Amino acid sequence: MPKAKLFRFDDAQAEPVEVELPPEIFGVEVSLDLLWRAVRTHLANRRQGTASTKDRGEVSGGGRKPWPQKHTGRARHGSIRSPLWRHGGVTFGPKPRDWDLDLPKKMRRKALKCALSARAKEGQVWLIDRLGFQKPRTKEALALLSRLGLPEKTLVVVAPEEYQVPVYKSFSNIPGVECHRADLLTAYEVLAHEAVLLTERAVEALARRLSHAPAVA
Repeated sequence: MPKAKLFRFDDAQAEPVEVELPPEIFGVEVSLDLLWRAVRTHLANRRQGTASTKDRGEVSGGGRKPWPQKHTGRARHGSIRSPLWRHGGVTFGPKPRDWDLDLPKKMRRKALKCALSARAKEGQVWLIDRLGFQKPRTKEALALLSRLGLPEKTLVVVAPEEYQVPVYKSFSNIPGVECHRADLLTAYEVLAHEAVLLTERAVEALARRLSHAPAVA
């Protein structure tokens, strides 16, 4: 049964309580192949695909033959915009294209479970009852992460209703730390960080999202 330490936001002196994590989310068998597919799809869908070069027919200039074909002692050329020339066209250069890949919803959900289970097996999952920042305070967020003993690259996951300005802005200026909503979380974000800090509501939101009931992935 996967377990994690539960901390209290308002009580810095209280000892953490060890609680059990939902095994259907944090205790599944990790599939490296599925994680590779999820990361590859995520990174491919982030590509803009706007890289573009001009071939010899698109480069300006070169409308006439630079010199006669014969009797000059020089190599034969038909245009100064040939790929052989400086400032000429590019051979087989990139053109705008769509890099998007698709991954079925069930596979995306399973990949997220695998990523969370991998972090749980490593002991890199922390829980906190809530994040009660009244105003965006980076100093308070740093103090919280330090008190919990979290590494530099930490992913903070909150429920959709907890994703408020005081919360995500408190972590936005900390290098290596990101704050994400549980309903939009992907396997890539989990794998890109060394540890995961979840609120109790975030765990409930993940349980609803990753259950067999119809949900938005």
